[in-house]
Amino acid sequence: MKRDENMPNEQKPFNWKEELISWIKIIITAAAIAFVLNNFIIANSRVPSGSMEQTIMTGDRVIGSRLSYYFSEPQRGDVVIFHFPDDPTGKTYYVKRIIGTPGDIIDIRNGKVYLNNSETPLEEPYLPEPMEPEPDAHFEVPEDSYFMLGDNRNFSADARRWNHKYVKKDKIIAKVLFRYFPSIKKIQ
Repeated sequence: MKRDENMPNEQKPFNWKEELISWIKIIITAAAIAFVLNNFIIANSRVPSGSMEQTIMTGDRVIGSRLSYYFSEPQRGDVVIFHFPDDPTGKTYYVKRIIGTPGDIIDIRNGKVYLNNSETPLEEPYLPEPMEPEPDAHFEVPEDSYFMLGDNRNFSADARRWNHKYVKKDKIIAKVLFRYFPSIKKIQ
């Protein structure tokens, strides 16, 4: 029998089993994509304290790229998500700015950061206010390690206060790209 163009298409009867299998496939695919993205491509973190204010505010959520340091080395000034070096479980994540790179000498005097015996302090336009002077401190960054400070230095529990002062490169999870909650802002 020849099909008439004016006749409606014949529909197969609804099959709950096929519909359920279809939804399960979609859910499994979405979960697999989310797993790959979250574990190999991006890192998602919430910043619980004010240690990075004004760059990142208390309660902000940030996205970082896990791929950034597969192709290049972390750079001074990068804001990164990393495993807190004083947590033996490795489950605590911190977000701070890289100040010292492998082999750097960091001196903190009169509320200023000096790199590699320079007489000129590091320019840090991201600081919300001058750092309050505290006792002089001297740090020598080991190879394959980084020295991290918060942008809100007067209220930051950063490398100056940690027992293990340096973060190994393999403990850096991601370079922070932007804040996405409560609003979108590129991090520099």
